[in-house]
Parts: sequence; structure tokens; C-alpha cells
Amino acid sequence: MTTVAATPNRVALVGRLRSFGDAVALRWAGRSGLETMSYAVLAGRVDERRTALGRVPRLVLLEASNDVESIVTLLAALSGGHPVLLCAPTEAQGSGGAHEAGASAWWESWNPDVIARGEVLEERRPGTAHDLHPDLALLMSTSGSTGSPKLVRLSGDNLDCNSGQIVDALGITADDVAATTLPLQYCYGLSVVLSHLSVGASVLLTDLSVVDTCFWEAFRKAGGTILAGVPYTYDLLEAAGFASMDLPRLRLLTQAGGRMDPVTVRRWAELGADRGFELAVMYGQTEATARMATLPTHLAATHPSAIGVAVRGGAFRLDPVDGAPARVGELVYSGGNVMLGYAEVPADLARGAEVSELRTGDLARFDADGLVEIVGRRSRFAKVCGLRIDLDRVESGLADGGRTAYVMDGGDRLLVALATPGGDVTAVRREVSERYAVPRAAVVVTEVTDVPRTASGKVDRPALAALVDAFGDPTCPTPDRLSAPGGHVSPAEGPLGVSHRGNQSGEAIRALFADLLDRPDATLDDSFVTLRGDSLSYVEASVRLEGLLGTLPASWHTRPIRELVAAPTEEAPTSRWPEWLRGRTLETSVVLRGLAIAIIVLTHAGVLEVRGGAHMLLAVAGYAFARFQLSGEGRVGRVSHILESVTRIAVPSAVWIGVLTLVDERYSWWNPALLTSIGGSNVHPQWRYWFIEAVVHLLVGLAVLLSIPAIDRLERARPFALPVGLAVLGLVFRYGLIDVGSHHEHGRPLVVLWLFVLGWAMARAEVRWQRWLLTAYIGLVVPGFFGDPEREATIAVGLLVLLWVRSVRVPAFVVPLVVPIASASLFIYLVQWEVMGRVGYTPLGAVVAIFTGWIAWRGAAPLVEPLARWVGAQASRVLSKSSRTVVGSAGS
Repeated sequence: MTTVAATPNRVALVGRLRSFGDAVALRWAGRSGLETMSYAVLAGRVDERRTALGRVPRLVLLEASNDVESIVTLLAALSGGHPVLLCAPTEAQGSGGAHEAGASAWWESWNPDVIARGEVLEERRPGTAHDLHPDLALLMSTSGSTGSPKLVRLSGDNLDCNSGQIVDALGITADDVAATTLPLQYCYGLSVVLSHLSVGASVLLTDLSVVDTCFWEAFRKAGGTILAGVPYTYDLLEAAGFASMDLPRLRLLTQAGGRMDPVTVRRWAELGADRGFELAVMYGQTEATARMATLPTHLAATHPSAIGVAVRGGAFRLDPVDGAPARVGELVYSGGNVMLGYAEVPADLARGAEVSELRTGDLARFDADGLVEIVGRRSRFAKVCGLRIDLDRVESGLADGGRTAYVMDGGDRLLVALATPGGDVTAVRREVSERYAVPRAAVVVTEVTDVPRTASGKVDRPALAALVDAFGDPTCPTPDRLSAPGGHVSPAEGPLGVSHRGNQSGEAIRALFADLLDRPDATLDDSFVTLRGDSLSYVEASVRLEGLLGTLPASWHTRPIRELVAAPTEEAPTSRWPEWLRGRTLETSVVLRGLAIAIIVLTHAGVLEVRGGAHMLLAVAGYAFARFQLSGEGRVGRVSHILESVTRIAVPSAVWIGVLTLVDERYSWWNPALLTSIGGSNVHPQWRYWFIEAVVHLLVGLAVLLSIPAIDRLERARPFALPVGLAVLGLVFRYGLIDVGSHHEHGRPLVVLWLFVLGWAMARAEVRWQRWLLTAYIGLVVPGFFGDPEREATIAVGLLVLLWVRSVRVPAFVVPLVVPIASASLFIYLVQWEVMGRVGYTPLGAVVAIFTGWIAWRGAAPLVEPLARWVGAQASRVLSKSSRTVVGSAGS
């Protein structure tokens, strides 16, 4: 197809970038501190990216993150007349956070010509498959809606108009610095960026949460002056202790994305008066590009229930609504920022302007001072944590699954009344959370046996909502609810009348993950797994978390931080024992890992004679594989996660062994290549690192296996059966039915496959019969493996403990001994022989080897982590591209 024969309507504000010269346009936290990019450099980058997009207007799907490359691509497309469909990155899917579906949920429906991800432009065709109207500039999901398939069609004039309106309403100048506290694909977040860039102001790019101390450090260094948030953001700010923060340049807080309680508005306005900043309450919808009204800051304390007056060039009127109270009507807005119209199918992209005013669906009235006050909704939508949810669509989705449910707006929560007898409340809550991208803790579900009705026989939704609110499962964990026992808050607990203890735990966890996993972009909606944590970092994370939360809940590593803070935990009981003797809970896999590597080193030093530790560690590795690499991601994400873990193991191992090969003639170059089992000789030193080679080979093999869509689907459908099947298959090599080598057979990857996948199966064993099945397997397969009953007994005991005992209580003084050893186990294994060969095969040599391995682990992490993430990103890009190629070929 070809585009409509007309000159595309380009966004004027982009053309002004170069005029701001050397002024700072973008700031972001980099490894060397706060990095910056001037307007001149940004304009040059935009020109280059626009050239790469070509001269023919094409539909660009942009997986937008709050980063430089997303901004460059967005501006380049807008200035080049290429309509942009904004969505969240693919990796954001399934994270449990408040995000839209990623690109994979859009490209099949809208068939984009180009998919932009970071600095990469994936060109699906040289021209365009669409008729693109020349006025079309941007396509966005309706008000962050996750329940409706409609897209809003916005023009370049819409974007320019609303940017100017926001600049005027907020008094934005070139001296201002605003932070991206909201996603770029959310109209409110986008408006922050465009309005500031339009006048030469600066934007601090970050995905960090406002409860993150790193966010505030960057905000202060950048000289932040403006902070934007939805109502839930303000809950987080209160809990993060915002009232006591030193923010010398902060002049303005803005609030939109849903109604904030008038009491809260007044409280923030009064705090601002004391602290020297102002609060601007704003009102808008994506259909009006972003903002339609602003409450003058000096009226926030006296008119906290109002949304204010229309932005410059806009106007409101009220249309009568049957049954509405006097002076109340549907709010209708007109202005240059009103959209072209909606798009529901690709053919709609050829349509021009179809609306001149916006029927907001909100019921409103004008107060005595002429300010607009929203009093209700005409249609059935709710805003939860800044997301607009179609309640009828949620109900119909549950009905499609054979369940009768009624969904109501609970302010910051979705209230779901399940009227199907014997319904699974937990399953409904999970389904609603995952399908509509609402944080699970913001979904309240209860089963009702007698649905209240009005005299006319209609469902009495207000009464039903009150019922769910009173008797439903735990409510949305706004920090004030988390912190006080029973959810009650004492006005004396903090400067803003809330306790900060609950969300301080959330921030502490987020900061812990950010530091431990080198992920400063971590948010409260992330989990240990979605941040690509693995067994190497799990050990330290689990122990440090227990110190924050008490006894950890099951599967803590897969839970978003919000859920983790809200989950019931067991605090250590009051004890008369000294702190160092009090009990602490450690997961069994952590204890086994630390114990096994210590036994290995002490045995090699001649201090002990306990063999089998390395083989027991293989099962622990398989256990960790199932828990981290196979949790909560799509096929591409899983495979890339596995390859990240391979990099963390293989790279430092190859470097270390490569150095040894240069100085020790007993090693061959098969060793650093980790291919000793293929080309190595029957020389003992060459087989010292068999364990590392086995783990790497098995992980790579499983990555290949799980990259096959059918196998990936099988694993998800039968998570226990697949590893059990592989464990049975592994017996072919365990019993030598297929010969894989005549020497060092117990260290060859295929021969020990059964141990690794046995650990995988253990992690998937959720019911008692599955554990008994694996117990029988251990009893049948372990005996006779070495022909050494003592060694086999050690392995069998370790396996059974891993299978049946999920956690153990140990004295507190044991923790600082176990954690470093378990965390650094890979590096301890690597350096042990060389260290003890020089210090001596003695207890002292063993201690020095363990300490040296710990130092090596700490020193290598900053070098290995970026490389591992780069490998994962490249793998994800290649796999995603190949998947699209296959689908595209099938579609053509």
C-alpha cells in the first residue's frame, strides 16, 4: 500500500531542539555518575535516526522505555512524519507491574512497518503496508487502558498544542528539570517529556521508583524542580518519607491519572506551603493528548475536590444526563488537543479528524467559583494505579471462563464479587491481575452467595462494592495500610499522617535488588526473577531479605516487591538469647550449597574425607535452574536468561583456566574452551573443572531445547513431567547404554544429566506424591553410581534433604559464614587448587582458598554482570527477530 498523497504533519516542537544549543536536554544515571546530553547533540541524534527511518512515512511500533534511545526514536519519527505506536517493552509483560502489554501484543494486530527497540530499528518492509493519513502522528492506548483494544489517533498539532498548554499552565521554563516518574507510553509520562523539551527545559530519564533512594540521589544531583505522579505515586511518596527530604530546587508537584482524595490534596498543598513547593492538580485523558484542566496551585488547599479550569485554548461545557442531580452533567471538552478519533483496525489509520470535542464520560458540575468538580462516571471505567480499566470487559472476560462476577471501582482497587459457587478466589485474582496488568495486590475478590439487588431487581452495585470491600481478600497495599497493625494509621506516625515502616521495607528490598543485581532500574513491581537474579545472587538476597522481613514466604523470588512486602511473614519471636545465637531461617538449597563447596575444599585439602559434594551441587544447580531461569517469562526471555547465567559461569571460568593453561603444561586448550569431555586427555588436572563444564554444557543444551516452541509449551503445561521425563532419559547415559567416553565418566555432562534434571524436578514437585516418586528414583538410581557406598550415601542424603526440607533454622552467627561461601561457590571451586598448591593442602590452605574465592567473586561481578546482560539482550533480539520472521513468513 501507499500513504495518502500529502505532506505528513510533523511535530513542530521537535524542530526547535537545535535552537536550544548546548543547554542540557536529557540527564540519566550512568556508571560514571549523572550523564547528560545537550539539545545540539540530541538534535543530531534525532537527524541520524530520522534518516535511518527513511523518507516514506511508515508505521513505527516503539517499545518505549524511559531512556535516551526511546526518546531519540520517538522524536525522529515525529519529525519525519512517521506515525508512532507507543507500547511498553516486551520484557515488561508478565511482570505484575502497572504496564500496558508489550510490543508482542500489538504487532500482530497493527502490522507495523518498523519495530523500534532501543537503538535497533527492525525493518519489516522497505515501504508501508498501510494508508497513513498525513495528520496522524501518534497512536496510544486509551488513558493507559488495558481493558479496551482501541487506540487514540493523535496529530502533530495535538501534540504541539497540548505541550504549549501544559507549559502555560505549569509555568515551565528552560530552568526546570523534570523526572520521568511515569512510563513514556502513558500519556501523562509522554506529556512531561514533550512539554519540557518544547521550551528547552531538562528531563531526567529514569525508571526508578520514587521509593528508591537512588532516584532521589539522581533527582538532587540533576537539580530536579518538577515531579509528576498519579495518586498511587503520592502514597509511595508519603511512605518514602518525602516530607523530611531535602530537595532544594523542587518547586512543583503535579498530580493526574485519577482522582486523589480531597483530604490528601489539602495535606500535600499544606506541606508544600511549609516546604516551598506547590501542588498542581491536573485532569486529562489520552483522547485530549494529555491534559484538559489544571487547578491553580493557590487554590489546592481551599478547593481540593476540584480539577480547576480548562487549559489555554480549551473549554468545558456540561451536557444534560438523565437522572443526574441538578447542575450535574457530562463534561464535554473542546480544544486543539482533542484527538483525531479512535483506531480499532489498521484501516482506521487512513482516517483524518472525526471529532471536534471530547465527551469525557465524567459527570461534573461547576462550583460557585467556576471551577470544575468531577462527581462520578457516566460509563463503567475505573482508574487503578493510573491505569484505566474497562469494568464491563473484565466482567465479560471472567464470564468467558464460565464464572459470574461483578466488578466495581474501588478507587485504587478493583472490587470483584464472585457469584459462582465454589469459585477459586485466588485464581480469579491472579487472572484479573495478569490479564489486565493490574498489580495483584490491587485486586480484591470475595465470593458472594446472595447478590444484593435493588427494588427493581437490578444488581445493587454500591452495596455489592461495600460487601467486597469489607469482606474481600487483602486490599491494595498502599504504604499506609501496610505499615500499621490492622491497617490503622495514627496521625502522629509521620509528618503526613502515615507510618513509613511498611514501604520502607519495600524500598529497602528494591534497593537491595538494585545493588545486588546491578539493576538501578528496579521498581516495586519487579521481582528477583524479573530482574534476572540467579542462583549466584540468590543466596545473599535470601539471607538479607530475611533480615528485613522475617521468615520469607514461599516462592519469594517470583513475587513482585509490592506483594513481598504485603505478604504475611513470621518475625523472630522475642528471645533472651544474644542476637548472635538467635535462630535465623535459611533455605535448604542455600545451606547445601555452602556446605557442599566447603566440604569439597576441605576434602581436597585432606582435612575431611567426604566425597560427593560436587555431584550434590549439580542437583542444587538444577533446582536453581527451575526456580530462576524458568520463572515468569516468555520463551525468548527464558532462553536469554539461561544464556546470561551461562555467561556468568563460563566467562570467568574460561579466563581463569586460560591463564592456568599458559603457565601449567598439564592443562590443554580444551580446558579454557570448556570442552575437555570432547577433546581432553586422561590427565587428572585437566578434569579438575569437570563440574563447571558439565553445568555449562547442560545449560546450553537446555537453552537450545527450550528455544523450540513446542518444548517450551510442554514445559509450561507439564512443569513436573518434563524434567522427570528427562531424568528417565538421562538413565541411558547413567547406565552406559550409550558410550560417551571411557575415562572420568562420572564427570561427563551427559552422564550427570540425570542429577541436574532431578534437581529441576525437585523444584517443580509441589505435592506429596511427586516427592515420593522422586524419593523412589533416588533410591533406585544413586546406589551403584560410583561403586562407593559411602560417597553414594552422601549424595542420597543431600538429595533427600533438598527434596523434603525447604528451609532450616540456624544460629544467627552461622549466616555470615554460610552466605559468603555459598555466594562465592563458583570462584572458590575455581581457585582452590592453585591457592592450596601454594599455601598448602592444610586447614589454613582451605581457609585461604575460600577467602580468595570470595574476593575473586566480589571483584569479578562488576565486570561479568554487564557482559551477561549484553549477551542476554543480544540473544533476546536474535530470538525475537527470528520468531517474527517465522510468523511473518507464515502470514505472507
